[in-house]
Amino acid sequence: MVIAKPTIRVNKEIRVREVRVIAGDGEQLGILSIQDALRAAEERSLDLVEVAPQAEPPVCKIMDFGKYKYEQAKKMHDSRKNQKVVLLKEVKMRPGTDVHDYNFKLNHAKKFLGEGNKVKMTVVFRGREMAHSELGVALMQRVSADIAEFGNVEAMPKQEGRTLIMIIAPKA
Repeated sequence: MVIAKPTIRVNKEIRVREVRVIAGDGEQLGILSIQDALRAAEERSLDLVEVAPQAEPPVCKIMDFGKYKYEQAKKMHDSRKNQKVVLLKEVKMRPGTDVHDYNFKLNHAKKFLGEGNKVKMTVVFRGREMAHSELGVALMQRVSADIAEFGNVEAMPKQEGRTLIMIIAPKA
């Protein structure tokens, strides 16, 4: 999904008759015609930037546009830096998974939850194992009991074709 950035109109790109103008120091200059507003910005060797196009009349501020763009980019960068990306890690098992393999895969799931990622536990059935799907449900219940101190079951075990899927989210 692509998010369209709002276009910021500057100087001659502003196509309205009159605008509410704010000086660089925050002083209200009032409602001016676009020519007067451009002249006021030019006298200060700055740009006229439309900051609130939806207002009536649109609000424009006299400022250095290059500096404004730089500060906006810096804000975006800082907000992205503080975001935590949660990944969905998958751990696959079979209904007849042995004790050692079970513990090995359970430790992987605990490690993923410790890193703050969600875990998708999957039990894959082959051939005649589908006749004993209760073994997969029992395995999932065992996993949810063993992993309770590291995460909470977000989506209960659900059969999708030949697989049984359960989602576990890390504890906050």
